[in-house]
Amino acid sequence: MKITNLTAQQRDPNRVNVSVEGKYRFSLDVTQIVSLGVKVGREYTEQELAELEQESQFGKLYARALEYCLIRPHSAREVRDYLWRKTRATRYRSKKTGEMKERPGVPQELADRVFERLVEKSYVDDEAFTRFWVENRSQAKGISRRKLEAELRAKGVEEYVIKRFVQESPRNDADELQKIIAKKRKRYPDEQKLMQYLARQGFSYDDIMAALHDSV
Repeated sequence: MKITNLTAQQRDPNRVNVSVEGKYRFSLDVTQIVSLGVKVGREYTEQELAELEQESQFGKLYARALEYCLIRPHSAREVRDYLWRKTRATRYRSKKTGEMKERPGVPQELADRVFERLVEKSYVDDEAFTRFWVENRSQAKGISRRKLEAELRAKGVEEYVIKRFVQESPRNDADELQKIIAKKRKRYPDEQKLMQYLARQGFSYDDIMAALHDSV
């Protein structure tokens, strides 16, 4: 079967529509077109075209996953969870008939390939993510060391990575407490309720009492 046309997509000029024997078959990104040697006039077996369709799926999923990673750093677990969701079939309503249909998810092996490529290109790096999380969670609003460590564990970061970056951080619970108290005292004029709020943030009773005493 012969490639009869290659046309850049209007909504995404980085992707190229591939037509086989005069009919649209799949799309590939520009780098895939070059690396795979796809060109007009080249002939493929049905098996080879099926393999190119797999590459098409890989390219689309990699682009989406890369966009997800560039929004902010993510832990390896977060990225794996994101890719796992893409392997699941989704139901949608047909615009033409109004009927509910099912769109199959991508094969797990493609999701694994995408994850490996992201790691290879350093878009997934738990140490870089942990550094980002520690710095930004401390800057955005006060947070206790206990809660910070719990958040990182929930995101699948290894314990030794958590300990190293939290210990290296210049943040400390005393400063974080003062930061929160300054922000929340008006919202919690009742000191008992303020103490309860601070306890929910993971601070110890002794640290809370000392901070409230110092802030008077």
